[in-house]
Amino acid sequence: MIGLFKQKTPANILFLFVLGILIKLPVFTNTTSPTLTGTEAFLYREIVMLLESFTVNKALLFGSITYLLLFTQALQLSRLINSNRMMQRINFLPALAYLLITSLMPEWNYFSAPLLVNSLLLPVFAGLFRLYNQYSIKGAIFNIGLLVGICSFLFFPSLVLLLWLILALMVMRTVRLNEWLICLLGVTTPYYFHAAYLFIIGEWSWQKLLKPVSIALPAPGQSLWLALSGLLLIVPFLIGGYYVQENLRKMLIQVRKNWSLVLTYLLFALFIPFLNNNSPDFENWILITIPFAAFHSFTYLYPPQRWLPAAIFWITVLYIIIYQYGGPGW
Repeated sequence: MIGLFKQKTPANILFLFVLGILIKLPVFTNTTSPTLTGTEAFLYREIVMLLESFTVNKALLFGSITYLLLFTQALQLSRLINSNRMMQRINFLPALAYLLITSLMPEWNYFSAPLLVNSLLLPVFAGLFRLYNQYSIKGAIFNIGLLVGICSFLFFPSLVLLLWLILALMVMRTVRLNEWLICLLGVTTPYYFHAAYLFIIGEWSWQKLLKPVSIALPAPGQSLWLALSGLLLIVPFLIGGYYVQENLRKMLIQVRKNWSLVLTYLLFALFIPFLNNNSPDFENWILITIPFAAFHSFTYLYPPQRWLPAAIFWITVLYIIIYQYGGPGW
């Protein structure tokens, strides 16, 4: 199976789609409508209310949309890594790794605001990766900032990624204050239009424009399943990190900078779930899946021992199936 997805044949898209359905079947049967508590970001709340207005099977609707989001994100990630030559050869292993990783936690297969944010973050990465060789980049920087601003209208704690954008500009470009200001202008543009909208309809208030921020530690229930999921998430990540480091000196400077952005994003993604966390589950932690899948893909491609990637893949698939049907389920 690993050998199949090492190839760049378009037929792998179909194989990936079918494999994703097989390892995520509970998504289509056990998914329920998201529960709105009134504390959600404006755009996410409007999207959920729009989808709930359809007179169809809500479980099937949200399950299908969730799977399509995960599948398209997997393809976006694979294209991002391949187009920027971040691996030795063009393949579909990043997409495979993303679908496997998001199957390790049931909460990563629910329709949620962080799931929608992931769809916008991949174009952000693509835009940042292109900055290194671009000369006229003001429009690109504004668009990147705008996407992050929209992310915060889906999941407000993602506004913290503004700090990551500033750090990313420092990595990809020489320090230019005007570029930082353009990025800030892009991030704040959605807030400007939303503030104008609230003023026009007579509902202006700072509380509706900016959500309060609090820091809370998650308190998930301890279980063997959680430990095994964490093990299958971290061990391939460490192996992939080793091979990234081993091949770093062979990479172009731009590719090294790209991997630096992925790693620094992971640090921010690990912090964001602690903000406005009012749930004991791991729903908000789906933001870490993009960098984890990028490193996992190295684990599937670079080890000289062919049995190692195959063993990790089949152990992960077997665990996912047992978790869904023999364990607590989704």
